Amino acid sequence: MIRGSDAPTALGPVRAHMLRRATEQAGQILADARRGADAIISQGRLSAERAVSQAREAGRREAAELAAAERSRGRSDARSVLLGARREMHEELRSRVHAAVGGLRDEPGYDQLLERLTGMARQAAGPDAVLTASAAGGVVARSADVLVDCSLPRLADLAVEALAADVQALWTP
Repeated sequence: MIRGSDAPTALGPVRAHMLRRATEQAGQILADARRGADAIISQGRLSAERAVSQAREAGRREAAELAAAERSRGRSDARSVLLGARREMHEELRSRVHAAVGGLRDEPGYDQLLERLTGMARQAAGPDAVLTASAAGGVVARSADVLVDCSLPRLADLAVEALAADVQALWTP
């Protein structure tokens, strides 16, 4: 049995052993905690890198889609502008041809032109056709089954349409 004054001295090795053992366990717990924390941090970094990579790739895909849509919209807008300009040029040509044809009535050879148009209209509409002089110049022939419009504006429109492919080359780059 250990007596009161000898107790601290006798328990010293036990206490030292317990302290050493507690320090070793604390060190082991601390080392395990550090390894666990390092693993969690490493896993977090990998997850973050994966998320950033996926976000970057998704951003690239979305940007590519948006760029493709914008290019498509740009091509469509350019085509609309081009077609609008062509339509305007076609209407300008039609207006100029109508103006030029309208002036034929004041030309010296108009009477011969009117005779030829009347003969063509009568031949196309038939002998029973009713011929009417057009207020804009030219003639219109009507029979039971046929309408032949040899008015100057109609002939001007037909001429513009007949030449459309050739004339389009004037405003096509």
